[in-house]
Amino acid sequence: MTGKKPHRRFDSAVKDGLRNLPGYLILGAWCAFTLYLLSWVVAASFSTTKEIFSGNVFAMSSGVHFENYVSAWTTSKVSVFFGNSILYTAVTLVGSIAICAPASYALARFRFRGNRLIQVILVASMSVPGIMVILPLFQLVARAGVMNNAAANRVVLILLYIGTKIAYTTIFLYNFFTGLSYSYEEAAAIDGCSPVRAFWQIMLPMAKGGIATVSIFNFLGVWNEYFMSLIMAGSDKVKPVAIGLHSLINSMKYTGNWAGMFAAVVIVTLPCIILYLCLSEKIIWGVTGGVKG
Repeated sequence: MTGKKPHRRFDSAVKDGLRNLPGYLILGAWCAFTLYLLSWVVAASFSTTKEIFSGNVFAMSSGVHFENYVSAWTTSKVSVFFGNSILYTAVTLVGSIAICAPASYALARFRFRGNRLIQVILVASMSVPGIMVILPLFQLVARAGVMNNAAANRVVLILLYIGTKIAYTTIFLYNFFTGLSYSYEEAAAIDGCSPVRAFWQIMLPMAKGGIATVSIFNFLGVWNEYFMSLIMAGSDKVKPVAIGLHSLINSMKYTGNWAGMFAAVVIVTLPCIILYLCLSEKIIWGVTGGVKG
């Protein structure tokens, strides 16, 4: 009897492997295809335009051209667009968490009149397409006369980015806070800790997995945002990377520096890849359940 158990486990493992084999093959093919595309873009950023159009990107017969990155960073104004996006994403992440974390905690922990209504309004607002509100917002911003003022234009973009993330961030953290046990707050109350202090010193640090997860999603949303910045950004001084890349692609009609464009693409994409690689475990931890009380 004891000798049959390992054999049965082995047969079960083989059957499970064969059953999941099509999924593994599809996933492996997709990963290989994605890695090929990424490696091709990176190789193109170090080659020349002639090599790109001749199909000899990986050969790099003319050597490795680091000057493509220098040209993209300086001549193509990628440094300006990159700095703007860093500013927008950093302030948006801090601002959205500062606003939404206390709000989501209050909705999850306290019962008051209008609690359910606020949740319904937040969820409903997430279903409203951005294109339906962007034009009225543009009219308000244009009437305020801030389109030609770079500093004021940046403030407007930041406020709009934060505003568009409030509903999603609040609902995401609300679901996360509801999964945390009440025992932590009860223990803090016994020790004489006020609800506000308990939130900032106990509950908020415990929600770091959810905060990291929603922050990465918000980062990607702001970093890759295109339509709102296309309408609201009044000059090159305030344009983020998405609009900057679009302008750079349009300029290829006249410059023909495709290698420099791929270098710009790598520069713009690199922060997203680094962020995900550094925080991938927290993303998985936050999405798959977080803290269980």
